[in-house]
Amino acid sequence: MRLPLLETCLMRMNRPHNTTASQAMTAEERSNFRHLVFDIVWFGVAFPSIARFLSVYAIRLGATPMQIGWLTALPAVVALGSSSLAVWWRRYYTDATRAVFWPGLGYRLMFLLPALTPFFPADWQPVWLILAVAIPALPQGISSVLFLVLMRESVQQTRLTALMGRRSLTFNIGFGISTLAWGLWLGWIAFPINYQIMFVVTFIASVISLLHVQQVFVLNTTPALLTDQPAVRPWRSPGFRRVAFFTIITHISFTVLQPIIPLWLVDRLGADETTMSIFGLAELVGAATMSVFTGQIAQRIGSRLAMSVGMFGAGIAGIMLAAAPGVVFTYPAAALSGAAWNLMAISLFGYFSDNAPIENITGYTTIYNQVVSLSFFIGPLLGSQLASFSPGLFTVLLIGAGMRLVASVLIPQVPSRRSLPVRRARPSFRQTK
Repeated sequence: MRLPLLETCLMRMNRPHNTTASQAMTAEERSNFRHLVFDIVWFGVAFPSIARFLSVYAIRLGATPMQIGWLTALPAVVALGSSSLAVWWRRYYTDATRAVFWPGLGYRLMFLLPALTPFFPADWQPVWLILAVAIPALPQGISSVLFLVLMRESVQQTRLTALMGRRSLTFNIGFGISTLAWGLWLGWIAFPINYQIMFVVTFIASVISLLHVQQVFVLNTTPALLTDQPAVRPWRSPGFRRVAFFTIITHISFTVLQPIIPLWLVDRLGADETTMSIFGLAELVGAATMSVFTGQIAQRIGSRLAMSVGMFGAGIAGIMLAAAPGVVFTYPAAALSGAAWNLMAISLFGYFSDNAPIENITGYTTIYNQVVSLSFFIGPLLGSQLASFSPGLFTVLLIGAGMRLVASVLIPQVPSRRSLPVRRARPSFRQTK
């Protein structure tokens, strides 16, 4: 579950036609900047309970590889369906801040519902755990789209890059500290009360995150034209079709190993919650380090080649993970994987931004999120199927690494054509292109 990467990649959406006048930051904008940074800090504190330890929790409860695959895949396909409701939901609110509250609160139930798992019969516990993250995915689809719109409305374009950089840095810091702290906690306290307390505390942290979002003051409300304009259809744009193709091959090849890696670390290499937290911390260190250079790399070699380099690094990380003789030897693979994913995801979203017209940004973002959700659904299920029918987890790791390497080769090979011209809502925007 790498959804915050989508938020930290929103840059270059709408270039202002008066850059000089936009340099002064107002008091409202400074307040928005501060609240959006604190929002991601608290969300980073909460997110490891789902992103790092939920699969381990399922393994402790006796979940099968197929159930672990569904644990990752089902929320993605549910969010895929519900994200199409974002435009409809937005019509009932005057601004994105109000529109995002109830979907955002429902989304954050994914941190609380797993705490109820021990109250179910043993045979039903893995099933409930899957439902506990699938049910909040219904509002998650709406929340994800609306939050990207809110980000664009809350600060000037000239401040977006600085805001995204600060959010990325603080998210990684909060996520890393929380991962290490909860890893130690889960190793010290008896099971399952240790997990129940973790889920309750992280739910509280996620609600604090939402409260900061609700303090954001909308500066430029998206006009109705931007929230519902069927005249500009994403699938008719060759540029967006390339975006969708790159999204599918990169996300499926990356997430195919998502249900396999915890099984490999726990069942084959003897990892526990503490070592899993160190593994996650190594991945974050790699991602945070790469985030400093991603913008320069993408600008120097182009978004497409940067995506290719990221997927090549992810493939090498998969091979290193399969060859590791012990848990400690998997940490370099984790760092490389985090750096590679960061480079690929940010470059991909930048490429999407270049092919998304401003007059229908909500519609394009909705379709983009649906493609991402579909890929997150297919990848883990494919991985769990391979684990069920292949000779072993080692073979699946090599297959997943091979898929990533193939994706790195395919990305530069796709013919590049200029997107079909679309009617711009503002003449000045045409001039900035």
